[in-house]
Amino acid sequence: MSTPAELAAHPMCQLARVLTWGALGLLTYGVVNWVAAQPLFALHNIDVKTPMAHVTEAQIRLVAERRVRGTFFTVDLERVRSSLEKLPWVREARVERRWPDTLVVSLVEHVPLARWNDTALVSEAGEVFVAALNQPLPRLSGPEESSAEVVTAYRSYQAALTPLGMTIDELHLSPRRAWRIRLDNGLQIALGREQSTIRLSRFVAFYPRLFENPAATKTTAAKTTVESSVTETPAEPAPTVHPVTVDLRYPDGFAIRMPRGVSPFKSSTT
Repeated sequence: MSTPAELAAHPMCQLARVLTWGALGLLTYGVVNWVAAQPLFALHNIDVKTPMAHVTEAQIRLVAERRVRGTFFTVDLERVRSSLEKLPWVREARVERRWPDTLVVSLVEHVPLARWNDTALVSEAGEVFVAALNQPLPRLSGPEESSAEVVTAYRSYQAALTPLGMTIDELHLSPRRAWRIRLDNGLQIALGREQSTIRLSRFVAFYPRLFENPAATKTTAAKTTVESSVTETPAEPAPTVHPVTVDLRYPDGFAIRMPRGVSPFKSSTT
């Protein structure tokens, strides 16, 4: 006759214990899933924690209607997050549960810096995204995968031009890696491929000494030769005449083209 210890060690008894515990585990798993799927734990609310400039509540609720499946316990948070990040203005999304029936959504939106290649927008982080925006922005363009490089160059060139009160309207990087700028006053600047920052800095340094409004200079010179005791009403300054194009692709200087009939050099006032 076998002892209890021998019976417990018998392979059939061990198999029976394994099957029993396995059945209990499956039963428990089924009960838990059944309870978790009950309408009692259905999701009823979406709480958007972050303020939004471009993403609308209607867009978020549309995603919720199409992608939120299951209850508080069974909803696929990764699926919801991925769907939110497909919205045009969403850069990053985070989704969490909040007991008993709420999904908490946090969004990070793209901050538009410029238009990119006339088909998209580019953010301040250099990320390209497609969205509708009805406001004026500078235009940046370049080869694919060059958006971050072009954004960095745009910041650098704009900082260099700011002392002259000039604003970049367009910045283009060609497939051959040559830079070209168009300013908001229509001036076009060819920077070329090498030492573009140094070339632009040299242009900024020389610009005030080379260019001015010829009409304003002529008026100033005439007033220095005429004495009058009559107080004159100051005339409004004539608009500054800018070059049409500036080519900085020279090692020791640059070439300019002025509007027809305008000299590029300052007139003498003495």
